[in-house]
Amino acid sequence: MVATLTTDAARRIALEAQGFARKRKSDSPGPRQYASVMARLGLIQLDSVNVCARSHYMPFYARLGAYDQQHLDTWLNTRERHFEYWAHEASVMPVEQYPLWRWRMAEWRRWKRAELVLQQHPKLERDVLRQVSERGPISVKQLIAPSGRTKPWWGYGPGKIALETLFGEGKLTALRGKGFTRLYDLPERAIPKSIRLDDRYDKHLAHHELLLRATRHLGIGTARDIADYHRLQITVARPMLAELAAAGHIDEVAVNGWKGPVYRDPAARCPRAIRGATLLSPFDPLTWNRARAERIFNFRYRIEIYTPREKREYGYYVLPFMLDGELVARVDLKADRQGGTLRVPSAFIEPGRDKARVAKALATELERFATWLGLGSVSLGRKGDLIRDLRRAST
Repeated sequence: MVATLTTDAARRIALEAQGFARKRKSDSPGPRQYASVMARLGLIQLDSVNVCARSHYMPFYARLGAYDQQHLDTWLNTRERHFEYWAHEASVMPVEQYPLWRWRMAEWRRWKRAELVLQQHPKLERDVLRQVSERGPISVKQLIAPSGRTKPWWGYGPGKIALETLFGEGKLTALRGKGFTRLYDLPERAIPKSIRLDDRYDKHLAHHELLLRATRHLGIGTARDIADYHRLQITVARPMLAELAAAGHIDEVAVNGWKGPVYRDPAARCPRAIRGATLLSPFDPLTWNRARAERIFNFRYRIEIYTPREKREYGYYVLPFMLDGELVARVDLKADRQGGTLRVPSAFIEPGRDKARVAKALATELERFATWLGLGSVSLGRKGDLIRDLRRAST
């Protein structure tokens, strides 16, 4: 018989699986704690948006509290430890996952502009590979045009297109350097030989393994939730998940109000309560699937960076605020690094929440967040139904 869970139980299972069952500690986290977060999540999504902090910093902050960002960068961007590829968008992952992505590399489809450029420059890929081989790891700005000119050959011109194509096809790999610059290198130099030559996973087995891992990372989810974690096709994932459940590798359950089959990691825990407060990134695995976040937290969340100013509902770069396992508010944030201030143009509370309690916890978290970013103050704006209470709580 399929067990039926409440939405509250499903929420607590999801939070525990994602590493939120314990309060953040005040001591300075290090590699052991970073590795624990990476093991929980399996991957960290990368994004160039830097309104407050780089997207890859935020999941570690949400689970660990303040830490040294440069220290994390060194840990993340160490060859033979991690690599970057297209998993859930651009992502950094433990290097042991490399064999799981060969099928995607083999099936990489060149976009039309890339196909056209590479047809116009038939020797381009070979030349770029030679440069990486001789001078790598290198960034796109360090490419030299084939004519021998010393002018950097970058932007979304032929050099960038060639690098991105070779990266997608697995002929190059990458990590990040200073300034979040993607540095390309040969897999032979960046991936340990034993892992590079591991041929255990064909496409079918890789999908099975990725679905098992996604179920573990999520704790609980629908077939679509689980497929989305690694951007797998739902038409392929759905029957595979049914097979995995029939074989006892995952549990099929039901959750009140959720449609379709729901799957749970057999090892998932359901804590009695979740304690603590933190801000969450739009690119955190807990919130990147907006439909799932709405289903679990009753929290409708959209990023409005690309929405015209006059049409924005909450603000430019809005982060959810989680208090004791519930998404209770949202704040628009901007790190004014020149002025040394964390700016909060707006703050909104969710319906039915205690304004005084939420404002007090949020004010404390904003001060903590600003300190972690190296900013000396928090400046509150005027917009939103939580701003007044937040201002009172901040004095």
